Amino acid sequence: MGPSGIPVLFSDSWLLAVSKPAGMPVQPDPTGDADLLTLLRRARKEPGLELAHRIDRPVSGVVLLARGSGATSALHALFRERRMEKRYWAIVEGRVEESQAQLRHHLAHDARKHKAVVTKAAEGGEACTRVRSLAQGDRYALVECMPEGGAFHQIRAQLAAWGHPIKGDVKYGARRAEKDRSIALHARTLRFVHPFTGEEVRLEAPPPQAMPWPVLVKQSGALPWSHGG
Repeated sequence: MGPSGIPVLFSDSWLLAVSKPAGMPVQPDPTGDADLLTLLRRARKEPGLELAHRIDRPVSGVVLLARGSGATSALHALFRERRMEKRYWAIVEGRVEESQAQLRHHLAHDARKHKAVVTKAAEGGEACTRVRSLAQGDRYALVECMPEGGAFHQIRAQLAAWGHPIKGDVKYGARRAEKDRSIALHARTLRFVHPFTGEEVRLEAPPPQAMPWPVLVKQSGALPWSHGG
């Protein structure tokens, strides 16, 4: 746990990785609520910290930050060139019959509604997310998602279009919202080759403890992803 009260997953001369709680914005927004970047800069006395990427406010999990302009540029390049492996866990509504699926949709950003919409090929870019079923409960399933790229609300929109909206994600068709306005989407893992040391880095954020996360995670056994699948 760092001085900010935010759990630190990794820290060296160039990088800082933390586990963001659901409900906290990663950077200042119009609400004026406390945000991750400002909190870390102040608590760690590092005004030069910069976000390497972003995750949505209602989402929990790994957030990677850079120390210095060189690190910022290097990490942005890893994300842009898709050399950053990202895995998310999500609790979704319904019974997931497939053990694995590859979701492909054309998505467009509806700025007025602040959401992604599935559209015709000529109107939006193609998004692809690999999904693997981890555990099945009575009303919800735990799935692992491995998105290619990082389109706006990609996982949220694609899981909803698949017929399995994320628990609590009423913007994309979930039955009901969570009291804390979080959604059951968790940035579980980032894996990449360190741009300065050349070593492989694997960052993993522990899953949330709110029910039904512990039950489904225990049931899943959290098996590793099969790269051949």
